[in-house]
Amino acid sequence: MLNDGMLSNGWHWLVVIGSIANILACWWLLRWSAKTKVKSNDDNTTGHIWDEDITELNNPLPRWWLGLFYGSILFALGYLVLYPGLGNYKGTLGWSQESQLVEDTTRVESKIAETQKFWNDYSTEDLLSNRSVLKTGKRIFANNCAMCHGSGGQGAIGYPNLTDKDWQWGHGFDQLVDIITNGRTARGMMAWKDSLGGEQGVKDVAAYVRKLGGLEHDEKEAEVGMTLYNKTCIGCHGPTGAGLQALGAPKLSDEYWLYGSDLDSLYETIANGRSGQMPAQKDLLNSYRIRAVVAYVMSLSKKNEEDNKQANVKESSN
Repeated sequence: MLNDGMLSNGWHWLVVIGSIANILACWWLLRWSAKTKVKSNDDNTTGHIWDEDITELNNPLPRWWLGLFYGSILFALGYLVLYPGLGNYKGTLGWSQESQLVEDTTRVESKIAETQKFWNDYSTEDLLSNRSVLKTGKRIFANNCAMCHGSGGQGAIGYPNLTDKDWQWGHGFDQLVDIITNGRTARGMMAWKDSLGGEQGVKDVAAYVRKLGGLEHDEKEAEVGMTLYNKTCIGCHGPTGAGLQALGAPKLSDEYWLYGSDLDSLYETIANGRSGQMPAQKDLLNSYRIRAVVAYVMSLSKKNEEDNKQANVKESSN
């Protein structure tokens, strides 16, 4: 086989000769069976008997039946002339699976576009309140985004949670449209092990970062780590670990951690750095589908916020 989808010369001729030989063999078998007579008894039977009273007659095949067989042979020959089937031969019609797929996809896409393209004119409020938009956005999300962000948008280690308000690059509608359309390549978390003086320096900063997040930590290490943090980390993450969305620097003072908040995960992040990329979807999704996905993603965080409010109300009432 060749990489461009074409058969090698040997395979090409094997397919051609094999296909034509099989068709000719069928034709010869029909001719031979029509002419050859089986020796029969006086009562025009072959002598084969089943269940004591069922005999096999020595009658030729009906002409209409033979005609169907010959017709199928002619059909096969005509098909192989018009369509690809003989190795690398393309057929006189120039048909291919790829061209048929493109044609069918284009036709379906044009029909869908007529019913959905007006979503580009919808306001954010209109999109968020339109059930058809949200259902479509959910299906698109399941096909294109769920493998990284999870079926419900809860994310995973290294993949952001889309159901909360903690957004590394911002949560505005236009911002999300830009991220999904053009993708996002993180500036990258540099490896700081050497700059922090080695393993202990990394542990000290990790302890201070856990302190910022309200997590259990070693106070002595955190005290040293605060000094190192203010020298190396404050420019991106801020003096209180609030982060900076303009740079994509994550917040360090809450319970959400993209790569984990345990000491081993923090050590790996600080010592060796991190880098992530959100692939652009503009070649896969048109503008109104992207707007539908954004509406659905925003509805996830909105629903999560409402669920939390209801949970808090129930807890306070108890």
